[in-house]
Amino acid sequence: MIHGRNMISIWFFIGVLVLLYGIIIFGWGMVSGGHSATGRAITLSELRTDLWMGGFMTIAGAFYTWKFAPKGKEK
Repeated sequence: MIHGRNMISIWFFIGVLVLLYGIIIFGWGMVSGGHSATGRAITLSELRTDLWMGGFMTIAGAFYTWKFAPKGKEK
C-alpha cells in the first residue's frame, strides 16, 4: 500500500454504482406500474418487487456513498 497519497476506497465506487442502479430500478418500477414491457402478465406483480429492491438499493447505495466518501485534506 502506498502511503502519503489520498486513496479513494473501492466501497465508495460500489456505493455510487448501487445508488445509481437503485434509482434506475425504482424509477422503472414507478413508470411501469407493475406491467411488463412485453405486455405479458407478471406473476406476483402486486408485490412490486421493483419498487422494494430499487428502494433498498437506493438506501444502501446512499449509505455506502456517504460512509466511504473521500474526506477533505487532513492536516
